[in-house]
Amino acid sequence: MNTPHATPDPSSSSSSQPSTDARPDIGLIIVGDEILSGKRADKHMPKVIELLNARGLSLAYADYVGDSPERITRTLQRAFDSGDLVFSCGGIGATPDDHTRQCAAKALGAELVLHPQAERLIRERMQDLAREQGVPYEPDRADNVHRLNMGVFPATAEIIPNPYNKIPGFTCRSPGGVGAVHFVPGFPVMAWPMIEWVLDQHYGHWFQRASWLEKSVIVFGAMEASLTPLMEALEARFADVKVFSLPSVDHPEYGRHIELGVKGHPDLVNAAYPAMLADLHVFGAKLGPELVRKS
Repeated sequence: MNTPHATPDPSSSSSSQPSTDARPDIGLIIVGDEILSGKRADKHMPKVIELLNARGLSLAYADYVGDSPERITRTLQRAFDSGDLVFSCGGIGATPDDHTRQCAAKALGAELVLHPQAERLIRERMQDLAREQGVPYEPDRADNVHRLNMGVFPATAEIIPNPYNKIPGFTCRSPGGVGAVHFVPGFPVMAWPMIEWVLDQHYGHWFQRASWLEKSVIVFGAMEASLTPLMEALEARFADVKVFSLPSVDHPEYGRHIELGVKGHPDLVNAAYPAMLADLHVFGAKLGPELVRKS
């Protein structure tokens, strides 16, 4: 194990705040063979979408990667290079199939060191366990020494507190300070409150900066190809609104249909949506229920 290096406390470091007001894309990385093999179903992506939507944010992409160090390293290199805000769930433990900490260091070209704050938290956890079990705390016992590996992070890492059992996650900033990858455990009971902490601690200035609204309508008896010119004209007319179509062939309520809609800032959506409906009426489309989603 390497000698601990002094690392600033993120709660008092100005570097823990984003260096720009521009909102980056938000990505998610899910690490683990158990997800790709089907042994476990991923619960992280739906929850992260929920946590983001509650704050007026949205998920731009998600990557799933097995326990291959080479593939994890390549995935993390892309994340760091992107300048995006990325959450990585899983693989930060200290068992032989946990590679994420090592891969993060390799992707950054950084040294792995025992983070002093992580060491303190892990030792606190070991003392808590000893008290709960009614046995003496033995810091030099082999299993306790091994547990400290869970606090060995890339040298530039910042701590993410874990309210469940004190074993922290960590944040690594992208080279140049634009974007970051936030590493949390694979266990939802730990990962989800840690993700919330990161969002609320570091990215609150993005919450509800521009509220989000989505309006759509069910369209029967039309093909996507025939609606494409209408969609292109609408996007050209309302440049900051995203027009989308979601076809379905076997919906339990609507059967074969297309959900056609617009999403973006409420003021723009409220202008674009009536224009879209007017275009659909000119097109002669048969329309069904209208849907509204907002955050």
